[in-house]
Order: sequence, then C-alpha cells, then structure tokens
Amino acid sequence: MKLLYPTSLPLDVQDLKGFATSLHPYDVKSPIPDEHIDADILVTWSNSSDNLKDAASRLKNLKWIQSLAAGPNDVLSAGFDASKITITTGVGLHDHPVAEHALGLLLCGARRFFEMRDYQLQSKWPAHLGGSFPRSDFTSLRGSNVLIWGFGSIAKTLAPHLTLLGAKVKGIARSAGVRNGVEVYGEDKLEELLPQTDALVMILPGSASTQNALNAQRLKLLPKHAWIVNVGRGVSVDEDALVDALEKGEVAGAALDVFHTEPLPESSRLWKAPNVVISPHAAGGRPEGSAELIASNLRRFLAEQPLKNKI
Repeated sequence: MKLLYPTSLPLDVQDLKGFATSLHPYDVKSPIPDEHIDADILVTWSNSSDNLKDAASRLKNLKWIQSLAAGPNDVLSAGFDASKITITTGVGLHDHPVAEHALGLLLCGARRFFEMRDYQLQSKWPAHLGGSFPRSDFTSLRGSNVLIWGFGSIAKTLAPHLTLLGAKVKGIARSAGVRNGVEVYGEDKLEELLPQTDALVMILPGSASTQNALNAQRLKLLPKHAWIVNVGRGVSVDEDALVDALEKGEVAGAALDVFHTEPLPESSRLWKAPNVVISPHAAGGRPEGSAELIASNLRRFLAEQPLKNKI
C-alpha cells in the first residue's frame, strides 16, 4: 500500500509508521508526481482544485481518500469515482477551533470590538461605545437568545461556552431532540424561532439543500437587533439578500468566516456593508488530532473494517 500525505500542515507521521504502508509527502498545490500515481490512499488538506482534479484523473489505483476537512466539498466536486473510492472526513478535528472562533465573532458583534478598532486606527475615542448601548440591542451574551442552525459536533462544543456566559441556547437540526442538554428543534420550526433570536450562528454544511438557506424571506423574520455569525459554509447565506437587509437596517450585523467565492472578491458588496466583520475562512485553522484519525482509519482500512467518518 502507498499513502500520500499533504505537506500543508505539520503531520507527525511517526503515528503512521509500523503499518504495511509506504508513506510519501506531496505538495497540495502541484500535480501529483509521476512516481506516485500508483497511490492507494490520499490524505487531503487545503488542496487546490487543480491538484484534486489532477489526482482524480491520474490516480487510478486509489481506494480511499481521508479528507481532514469537516466538509470535503472540494474532494466531492473534483471528479473522483465515488463508486470505487471510500471517502472519509475530518469531522471532529475542527470542533474546538471553530467553536472558539464562533464565540469570538459573537463577542465582537455584541461588544462592537470591530467598531472600536476602526476608531483606534483614526486615533479617536468612541465615547458612545462606552456602555451606553440601547438595552434592546444585542450587547451581551448574558440573557440573549442564541440559535445554532446546524447542531452537530461543533455546536455541541460551542453551546456550553455560550451557556456559561449566560446565553439561552437552542438548536436547529434535521431531527429534533435534546443534545448535551440543549433543546434542538427540527428544521420545520426554524421560521417560528427566528423572530425570538438575538444571534443566529450558522454551522451548516455546503450542499444543494443548504444553498442560500438564509434568504431574504428568513432574514425578514429576524429582529432588527439580531446578529448573524456564519462559520459553516458560505453557500448557506444569500449574500446579496444579507447586504440588502443590513443596508435597510433589517438586521444589525453579521460576522462571516465563509463565502460563496473565496477569497472574497474585491467587488463583493460585503466589504462595505454596514456592521460586517470579515474573517478569511480562519475558523478551522489547523485540524486537531489528524495523525491519530489517519492512523485509526488506516488500521481499520488494512483490516477491512468500517472506517470512521465515512461519507
């Protein structure tokens, strides 16, 4: 067996040694070297679309792809033969970094750190930000209603931090139930819950079913003081509808880490929309526990056992 692993992150391959597998690093931004097109296993992280398309067309022996991303849309759209190749994801590797980032974006919106920074760069003292916010605004997590749309493993990590700071947390997912002490509602209850929401945190995957899930109609259901945080996938937000809502004062602000097109084009209306915080797809940072997941799945793969996080 031959395994190709990416040089796009520090990976301790010591955990992968001892298996009946040869290990070979590769550049995720370049075509696969000719001497490695016979690879059986491909590990991906931050690969360019050209690299993945090249791999899909030339790696004819490929049997398994281990993506380290929670949502491997890049792999799924590259042209690999899913009928012959097992694809597993990095679900769970990003829970803590993304949860911390989402918390930071929420606090940035509530405490208006972005606006303070703007005044700092002008050497101005923004006295109006010194605690005199209208009580009806979203100014604190304490007592606020936070709705997490896409209640998976990241949400389960984030929710206790929000609760500790005094927020009242609810979730939306495909199926209802109580998860880690949080009441999670089915998607049929979304439009009922949006009018009661002070902050909407979106952690939806990218798929045809989530395309522009937050649209103009649903934006109108949010209170005017509501903030939107998106750390899921950019396709889940109708960006033009969001900018329209912000410009009309129909929602208070948005902190976005993901976008339809990345990097976000200079022509995007989001750059100059009021009360928008742009985060350059930085929430995930680095997958935690990558080598352990690869090693665990490699052991299972060689033993012909079911793999973790299989699509």
